[in-house]
Amino acid sequence: MKKNTKAQKCIKITASACIVLATLFLLQRLLVPKYVDDVVEGAFIAEYYEEEKDHNVIFIGDCEVYENFSPAVLWQEYGINSYIRGSAQQYIWQSYYLLEDTLRYETPEVVVFNILSLQYDQSQKEAYNRMTLEGMEWSPVKVKAILASMKEEESFLDYVFPILRYHSRWSELTRADVQYMFRTKPVSHNGYYMRVDVKAAENVPEGRILGDYSFGENAWKYLDKMTALCEEKGIELILIKAPSLYPYWYPEWEAQVEEYAAARGLRYLNFLELGEDTGIDYSTDTYDGGLHMNLSGAEKLSRYLGRMLTEELGVPDRRGEAHLAALWEEKLAAYEAEKEEQYRYYGMK
Repeated sequence: MKKNTKAQKCIKITASACIVLATLFLLQRLLVPKYVDDVVEGAFIAEYYEEEKDHNVIFIGDCEVYENFSPAVLWQEYGINSYIRGSAQQYIWQSYYLLEDTLRYETPEVVVFNILSLQYDQSQKEAYNRMTLEGMEWSPVKVKAILASMKEEESFLDYVFPILRYHSRWSELTRADVQYMFRTKPVSHNGYYMRVDVKAAENVPEGRILGDYSFGENAWKYLDKMTALCEEKGIELILIKAPSLYPYWYPEWEAQVEEYAAARGLRYLNFLELGEDTGIDYSTDTYDGGLHMNLSGAEKLSRYLGRMLTEELGVPDRRGEAHLAALWEEKLAAYEAEKEEQYRYYGMK
C-alpha cells in the first residue's frame, strides 16, 4: 500500500512538473516577438534553416546586403543559387559566427561581406543583438555569438529562456502573436527584403568630423577570423561597400579597407564608386532617400554582381538542375506576387 502511495505521489509530481513546463513553453512561444508585421528584419536569420542548403554564394552583413541584393535576379539571369544571411545592424562578430553557423550546413564557393559594420567595436543596442541572435539555431556557435555580443546589462539566461526577457510583453500582443506561435510566414526572398516604393536621395548630410577614424581592434580581429576561415575552407571572400549614401562612408575608412584587401589578396567592391557601371540612379533606385536601394536598385546591383561572379569567378549556372529549378520556380512566383502586391499598395501600377 505504501509503495502504491509513493508511486502515485511520484506520478503526480511528474505530471505537475510537465504541466508547468508545458505552460511555460506555451507562454514563451506566445510572448516572444514574431517579426511578421512590424520590424520583419528580426525574422530573417531564422528563415535560413527552412532552406535546402546548397548555395553557391552566401551574403552576410547588415541592411546593406539584405535590402540591396536580390537572389531571385541572380538565379533568374545567371543561375546562381544564393542566400542572404543578413540582419539589422549586424555586427562583424555576429557576421563571423553566422558564417561559422552556415558552414555547419554547407560550404559555398563565395562569401560576400558588407564592411560597414567595421565602424562598431562593440554592440550598440540589445534590440539589434536579439534580432540577429534569437533566430540562430542552438549550437556551440550560437553560444559564442551571444557571449561576443552581450552588453553588460544583458544576461545569457535571457537568451536561453526568452520568457525571462519578454514576460512583461502582454500589453503588446497582437493577433499575429497567436497566429504565428509555432510557425511564422516567410517575410524575405532568400534573405532579401523587398521594397518597391521610391524616395529620391536629396539633401544627404555630410559625415560629421570624427576624433579618430581608425577601426577598433575587435572589429579587425573578427575580419581577420573571417578571412582566415574562408581561406581554410577554400571560399572566395569578397568585401563590398553598398552604394548607400548614409550612414556616411569616410575616405579614411575606405583607405583602411583598400589596404586590408590589397594586403590579403581579397576582392573589394565599393559600389559608391561604381555608379556608372551599375546604373544606380538615386532619384529612382532608393526608397528612403539614399540609405537603401529599392527593388529597382537591388536588381541593378544584382545584375552587376552576378555578371562578375559568373565571368570572373566561374560561379556555375545551375538552371539546368531539375530539382533546383523547380524550387526556384516556386520562389520566383512568390517574388513576383509580392512585387505586384507592393506595386498595387503604393499605387505604382
